[in-house]
Amino acid sequence: MTESDARRAVDAVWRIESGRVIAGLTRVFRDVGLAEDMAQDALVAALEQWPGDGVPRNPGAWLMTTARHRAIDAVRRRERLARKVDELGHELELDRGESVAADFAAEVAAAVDGRIEDDLLRLVFTICHPVLSPQARVALTLRLLGGLRTDEIARAFLVGEPTVAQRIVRAKRTLARERVPFEVPEGPLLGERLASVLEVVYLIFNEGYAATAGDDWMRPELCGEALRLGRVLAGLMPGEPEVHGLVALMEIQASRSAARTTASGEPVLLMDQDRSRWDQLLIRRGLAALERAEALGPPGPYGLQAAVAACHARARTGEETDWARIAALYGELARRMPSPVVELNRAVAVSRAEGPAAGLELVDALAGEPALKEYHLLPSVRGDLLAGLGRMTEARAEFERAAALTRNGRERALLLARAAGC
Repeated sequence: MTESDARRAVDAVWRIESGRVIAGLTRVFRDVGLAEDMAQDALVAALEQWPGDGVPRNPGAWLMTTARHRAIDAVRRRERLARKVDELGHELELDRGESVAADFAAEVAAAVDGRIEDDLLRLVFTICHPVLSPQARVALTLRLLGGLRTDEIARAFLVGEPTVAQRIVRAKRTLARERVPFEVPEGPLLGERLASVLEVVYLIFNEGYAATAGDDWMRPELCGEALRLGRVLAGLMPGEPEVHGLVALMEIQASRSAARTTASGEPVLLMDQDRSRWDQLLIRRGLAALERAEALGPPGPYGLQAAVAACHARARTGEETDWARIAALYGELARRMPSPVVELNRAVAVSRAEGPAAGLELVDALAGEPALKEYHLLPSVRGDLLAGLGRMTEARAEFERAAALTRNGRERALLLARAAGC
């Protein structure tokens, strides 16, 4: 095996197994940062040994075992240092006497037992704790659960690598300083914390699906990572309807990826997409996840959004879309989760079901919303509705205003082209 082959193998295994390794070690250390250090040591060992020895039959277990040995060695070094200090006359009490290393070795060994999936779920809730900012939660999730390097996260979000590195370091320090428990919360806290976890996964997906800045309309690697995390979460929490709702939403939206851009990367709007290019496997998976969510209880916000996506997925053409149902779903979503963005989406659906004048009335009612002041989709939607009414001069001004607000180069070009078309 060449060194490059070994590196590719290590990278692939690390993406899949790093979360489990770190989760198992976090149960022992109760310190996410220290657990990651031990896991990184195992990664370095793999890079050193696999080119000569080949990829092990069970690479995930190899990483866990190697990390376990590194952890035990670290504790033994700590114990020897403590004894040396004691010999020099300093007072030192060891919590568990001379058996500390042996006891700790047994404890670390337990990290490879059958509880590893429980540990992974605990890790998800730990790194998505509200004590961290949303940006820190996203960065730490991609680092510890996604196995992405700092430079990869920085490229994906178009921020400097030092910025991402600082977010990760500060996040780990905050978790340690605040003594965030390594556990899945119970009772009322579970719903609050689960909402934070799902928010992080969906933030990752959305940044991949419609990049907020840069020259690319989409970043597929982030969509794929969010989907993987969502599927893992659904396996860990099969009884939570909103988990399946989020997975359904992401699967169905991701099914359109190939049709959302031209060969040269220009955006293609939903109603103009070639639906034969939609991924039918992802659609089937999404509809199945939606069925599971609906069978578990009344739909939550993600389940309702997935139901909207399902309406599009089931329509063979744009003209066959059940816009009245979509408008009703957005109305229910607005009652469950009041938001000017939801109202804007409802206005689009109403315009499709009842005509652009009905939609424009709803959009104009949102003009004074502070949350939409810098939101480029408000003038974009308004421009579309004005164009539908034949008011081209006003539509052109709205498209130009939307182009000035967006930070995505591809989207700006699209909006300016629509302005010119008016």
